[in-house]
Amino acid sequence: MTENTSLAIIVLAAGKGTRMKSDLHKVLHPIAGRPMLMHLMASAAELTPARQVVVAGHGRDQLEKALGDAATIAVQDPQLGTAHAVQQAEAALAGFDGDVLILYGDVPFVRASTMQAMIARLHEADNPAAVVLGFAPEDMLQYGRVIAEAGRIVKMVEFKDATDDERACRVCNSGLMAVRSADLFGLLARVGNDNAQGEYYLPDVVNIAIADGRTCAVVVTDDADEVAGINSRAELAQAEGRWQQRRRAQAMADGATLIAPETVWFAWDTVLGRDVLVEPNVFFGPGVTVADHVTIHAFSHLEGATLADGVQIGPYARLRPGARLEEKVKIGNFVEVKNAVMHKGAKANHLTYLGDADVGAGANIGAGTITCNYDGYFKHKTVIGERAFIGSNSALIAPVKIGADAIVAAGSAVSRDVGDGELRMVRAEQLVKPGWADRFHDAMKKKKAEKRG
Repeated sequence: MTENTSLAIIVLAAGKGTRMKSDLHKVLHPIAGRPMLMHLMASAAELTPARQVVVAGHGRDQLEKALGDAATIAVQDPQLGTAHAVQQAEAALAGFDGDVLILYGDVPFVRASTMQAMIARLHEADNPAAVVLGFAPEDMLQYGRVIAEAGRIVKMVEFKDATDDERACRVCNSGLMAVRSADLFGLLARVGNDNAQGEYYLPDVVNIAIADGRTCAVVVTDDADEVAGINSRAELAQAEGRWQQRRRAQAMADGATLIAPETVWFAWDTVLGRDVLVEPNVFFGPGVTVADHVTIHAFSHLEGATLADGVQIGPYARLRPGARLEEKVKIGNFVEVKNAVMHKGAKANHLTYLGDADVGAGANIGAGTITCNYDGYFKHKTVIGERAFIGSNSALIAPVKIGADAIVAAGSAVSRDVGDGELRMVRAEQLVKPGWADRFHDAMKKKKAEKRG
């Protein structure tokens, strides 16, 4: 995508997040397997901004690790309010002449279309100095209010400083704002802290611009959930629930059948094909792609896996990162697959572990089979040929190769390669003692009776 040289993003993420009671930075807590900050950054990336600045305070090292070179980190220390936080991005935007979109790291689900609407409003004929994103929640709680007439702001006021009439206003301030860089830092420099909290509030730039005779505008989103902030574990769970509900509806609209939708949990990047059947209590971790006509039976857990057309898994199957199942593969109950390829028509129907393996087309893996892939230091690979038959309760001690059409007898521990078409049986010789068990039982019963006597 072509970089938008006229747009910069500032994301505020300096808060301590004390209500989370966590060592993890608030904005790095995941929703659908992805840190909330990364949800926001992905939406912002659709606008291809030239610069992205994340304002950090507490947990700066965690943010730096999570972001890498995706954004510049600016530091707010001490934390003196939202206006003060935005000021800390000034150095990172030196020489930038364009629009600045101010977002919040704990408000992760702002749509790119909403951000674009704010920027577009900034360039309408009345030339507003700032554009605020408003919303109208059912419960207005203690949100700041946007007092506006015909979309033009008359006054911005924090809840604690508002009159009863102002608190009756239905349009609340999300905190998100679009401002030209040429205006932004000059307005910020004039913000004071004469308020109930003694902080420098970002919304005051609007009041200052209005006092200067400038127009300021509000864009109101039609989805209050889009701007819901997350400050506690309970709010995190609520956000997860809303996200999952929408994703389930989308999956069904796209042609998947979810028997009990409320019990299926998706990751942010889950891909489902058409005519996929998902039974109850299935969990998708990140990195799962499912093709058409796949059946996922109940209580299965998938992460980092790719399933081709017609695959069947579960119930109680676990697919771990690197699992790749080709057409019509069957993975049954209590089977775990990790970093392994199952070629067309291969099957492992129950009680099996396949790690670091390549299983040929049409191969059959018996119950209780494991690939012994780890020696305590390194992982090793097992290769199983086409149409090979691995008997139940076999241990394949990697690195090892089983040839095409080979048979491994049940109960074998195989540590050397097996050729094509060979039978490999690795068992201790069976010892038979006729009548021994009868004599043992008689002796034990007699001994027990003597003890009782």
